[in-house]
Amino acid sequence: MDSYPSLRLLPWSSPDGKPCFLANGSGDGYVSRLADEMEARQLADGLDVLGRARLVLEDPMSPYAEVRYAGIRLTECLADALRVAESRGRRLPPADDNTEPCGSADGGGIGDRAPGEPA
Repeated sequence: MDSYPSLRLLPWSSPDGKPCFLANGSGDGYVSRLADEMEARQLADGLDVLGRARLVLEDPMSPYAEVRYAGIRLTECLADALRVAESRGRRLPPADDNTEPCGSADGGGIGDRAPGEPA
């Protein structure tokens, strides 16, 4: 058992731009729920921005300012999504060392046969 509690990367930064962490307890505390809600909102905003940016980028007559704004917003949303992914990845249980990757040594993996070779 670890002597230090696991730390959750929160979806916001300190006023001086440093990452904020939460000592993980049961995961159902107020700050943890607030972080979950903020992550969900960030991901939903990313989907919305992606849809709007696609419309701007598909139109060859979109003004430069709109294209630039779409790029800025996409960059912000990508940064948020990567932070959410990092935070959630830190909370995954450690991988079991006994599991085989997709292309396992016993030849049972999907990519272990030559094209056209029977299954």
